[in-house]
Amino acid sequence: MRALDALEAQRGHLFGWVPVMLAAGIGGYFALPQEPSALLWVALGAGALLAGLAVRLSGERRAPLFLALALICAGILLAGARVHLVAEPVLTYRFYGAVQGRVVGIDRSASDAPRLTLDRVWMERHAPDRTPARIRVSLHGAQGFIVPEPGMLVALTAHLSPPPAPSEPGGFNFQRRAWFERLGAVGYTRTPVLAMAAAEAGRGGLLIHRARMAISAAIRARMPGDEGAFAAAILTGDRSAMSAPMLQALRDANLAHLLAISGLHMGLLTGFVFAALRYGLSLIPPLALRLPVKKLAALMAIVAAGVYLALSGGNIATQRAFIMVLVMLLAVLFDRRALTLRAVAMAALIVLVLQPESLTEPGFQMSFAATTALVAVFGAARDWPETRPRPPGWARPVLAVFISSAVAGAATAPIGAAHFNQIAQYGLLANVLTVPLMGALVIPAAVLAAVLAPFGLAFVGLEIMRLGIIWILGMAEFVAGLDGATWPVVTPMAPVLPLMAAAMLWLILWQGRARLAGLLPVVAALFLWDQTERPALLISESGALLGVMGEAGRALNKPTGEGFVARSWLENDGDAALQDAAFARSGFSGEKGMIHAEISGRSFVQLSGRGWADRLEPACARRGWVILARKLDAAPPKGCVFLDQRALARTGAIAVFEGKDGPILIGAKHRAGRRPWTR
Repeated sequence: MRALDALEAQRGHLFGWVPVMLAAGIGGYFALPQEPSALLWVALGAGALLAGLAVRLSGERRAPLFLALALICAGILLAGARVHLVAEPVLTYRFYGAVQGRVVGIDRSASDAPRLTLDRVWMERHAPDRTPARIRVSLHGAQGFIVPEPGMLVALTAHLSPPPAPSEPGGFNFQRRAWFERLGAVGYTRTPVLAMAAAEAGRGGLLIHRARMAISAAIRARMPGDEGAFAAAILTGDRSAMSAPMLQALRDANLAHLLAISGLHMGLLTGFVFAALRYGLSLIPPLALRLPVKKLAALMAIVAAGVYLALSGGNIATQRAFIMVLVMLLAVLFDRRALTLRAVAMAALIVLVLQPESLTEPGFQMSFAATTALVAVFGAARDWPETRPRPPGWARPVLAVFISSAVAGAATAPIGAAHFNQIAQYGLLANVLTVPLMGALVIPAAVLAAVLAPFGLAFVGLEIMRLGIIWILGMAEFVAGLDGATWPVVTPMAPVLPLMAAAMLWLILWQGRARLAGLLPVVAALFLWDQTERPALLISESGALLGVMGEAGRALNKPTGEGFVARSWLENDGDAALQDAAFARSGFSGEKGMIHAEISGRSFVQLSGRGWADRLEPACARRGWVILARKLDAAPPKGCVFLDQRALARTGAIAVFEGKDGPILIGAKHRAGRRPWTR
């Protein structure tokens, strides 16, 4: 009964737990090793209904417990429904041939190559009912014959493959992301892309795209170099002109979030528009006395946020940011307090219902972690008793900037470290020196430029904006150049982030001294992170790339090739080395064409190059596993296990761990489970 008494004491503060329980169900669904059976789906639906009925019949004291159970069941059902609603055909083999499709997305790949996303896809020698709904193609070779636009019908000769499985067991799951983006194939072309039909005139998406590109070009014409590229990125979402060194400096200084149009930009823009209109209209007595100035300002801020959403390209992060500010501004319209944990919970609930898969994305996790922590801290500061000491008025803005940067940085640091494998040592310094300028100068100047643009005076706002951007980029280069600016971090084991998130939510949402119990799971999560064991040996799905862990770090068997996989392995190790440096490390024995490594007393031998067949017998004589980057058609010699491309296609990339009774092998596809998005 003590538990019920404690729960009763939380009455009035329980709404914040609604999205948490829903998220628990969603997370549980994605953690399942295989898709639930039809019988289990029926049981979950019945459980949700019965728990919902129990909420009505059980009385006020027990109702929250049954509601939590109903929300968990609903989260599983919601995620499962979303998975099947977005289902589309996925390519099952490597394809080369003619492709046609309509351009629906234009961006750049990790290697900075232009990239097109196509729908209404036609593929030669491919049945229509098995043709992917969308494909994504990187453009290499001689291009520039057309200027792609959304809606344009294009033709090309493409190399396509199914979305790749994780590069190691438990690694980043691109297959799952591609499933929700309806991407059934990815690949590249080295031949020119040709236009088959122009983009449809009058389409809203095309008009917005052309407006975005025109604004981006005009900004970069007025502000050449990285300053103009930065301005174009934060106003239109077009980051194509940013130089690679500057992008890296922004990442190393923990300022890359300034380029992504997300919660910070949307909050700064709508906050400035709201404040400017509210105080501006208040200075006009006839309006201030007759009109609800505050609500008018909130309404216009919503309009400004919608325009910004459209001009920025409307990516997922911007959509989440729009929902967050929309909820808070609607609270103003309905005479509610805007910056509360209830408003944050409502925004999270809406996002999770619309896009349950976003729970697994770092953008969702970081944006809501920062927002929740900031609202909690400043809510506590707002309720600070008058009898206790307070900082002087002149110091409060400075203190607020420092606290907001420190709180947001601390809230997002574990998430960023887990997903991106590095911590910016001086990220707090960089953010304190730049974020205030974004809010006080850059964003207001951008609004000023937009207001003056119809009169041909946009250059006034852009010039003011440029001054702030010069400072921001200069600070990024300065901080990134400091010794030890970045600290590589190993990818934690799977339970670490959920455990840490649950603990921090308990600390923030639970009322009373019992909230301090949340510190124990935080310590436990950090301990588990520290105890994370990396594989002794990694084998890529192709069988061509191997990485063995040594005293100096992971040694790779070749200096080039499969660069994405090699980079992922090293980053997950918390290793900042490049592939060629990892190749120079010692770790493998043997000679070219027949290298081997010993794990728990067993041998792993890779055969490659000409004459590999002649080395089969001596390789098998080592009584271990033989790795071959080709398909073995003949019967293998006795005494060894072959990991050729046929076997690796079934298992995916393999991680080998040390074991007491011999090496333990885990396949990436086995770890990913039997889910709709796995192949």
